[in-house]
Amino acid sequence: MIAASPKRHSAQKVFLAVCVLVSILVLTACAYLTIHNGPAASNGTGPGLAEIPFNGQRAYDDMKRLCDIGPRRSGSEAMLVQRKLIVDHFEKLGAKVELQKFFGKYPADCPEPALAGQNVPMTNIVVHFDGESKTRVLLCGHYDTLPFPLEDRIDRKGTFVGANDNAGGVAILMELGRQFTAKKPAVGVDLVFFDGEELIYSYDDPFFAGSEYFAHELVKHAPAEPYRYGVLLDMVSNSDLQLTWEGYSFEWDDTEPLVKQIWATAARLGVREFIARPAQKGKVRDDHLALHDIAKIPTCDLIDFEYKYWHKRADTPDKLSALSMAKVGWVLSEWIKEQGK
Repeated sequence: MIAASPKRHSAQKVFLAVCVLVSILVLTACAYLTIHNGPAASNGTGPGLAEIPFNGQRAYDDMKRLCDIGPRRSGSEAMLVQRKLIVDHFEKLGAKVELQKFFGKYPADCPEPALAGQNVPMTNIVVHFDGESKTRVLLCGHYDTLPFPLEDRIDRKGTFVGANDNAGGVAILMELGRQFTAKKPAVGVDLVFFDGEELIYSYDDPFFAGSEYFAHELVKHAPAEPYRYGVLLDMVSNSDLQLTWEGYSFEWDDTEPLVKQIWATAARLGVREFIARPAQKGKVRDDHLALHDIAKIPTCDLIDFEYKYWHKRADTPDKLSALSMAKVGWVLSEWIKEQGK
């Protein structure tokens, strides 16, 4: 072994000190991006956050505000807090807000015996934005959270805040509302937030109370201008987002053109998270079924059903990305512009 000269040894110390400093700066920058933008602020696929004309950061912040409330089960005090936050948001924007109040039921297997089988008050939030034409489209998502994380292997009765399922979708709709206020959309847009999508304690319990109620009411009181299309947002904000064609959405004859339109818009914008192929898991039962089958609205389900934290305690804000939210909001806003042509 040859001993290093004092000069060379000093140079090595300087080099090592520089490497340590660079590492600290890189780790600090990564921590900043995770805290402020969520993971994958730029995932290297397509445009970055600063290049997209949709404020994904603000949507991400709204999502965190919703999750900070805690679990937001239908009928809970936390749900009332969330509802007020959403209603106040749109009323401050000057939008017309309608509350659809109805009753669902606690499932028979509810772990609180006094509640099992009892009525639970629920409320759909419907927000109306006039457009430059009379044509109307519907954008929607559920805003209640699953009572417990049924897919969690460690604690199936733990805390579930539903960041991607579905605070992220709600927050994207909130940011779209800001856009529609700043500039009237090309067509009329209604935003609907469904209650009671998953007030369930096992998968045998009934889902979709809010969307079914909304659909039946639409049949009873048909609007002067029927919805041309509907788009459902459910798990669309994760950092590793992959949106493929949900089975029902693509196989329905009246909805297939809508699917092709949205994915073509994404391709034009260079948003690669919209992947033009059938989903590996095929068909997904979701709120779009009631809208399509009962209300006869051709409705597409935007959903990443490969999301690995589905119905788990780990569905928390750190798994979401401001960039993913910006891309989904941008695709939808551009698709709406195209509906006016």
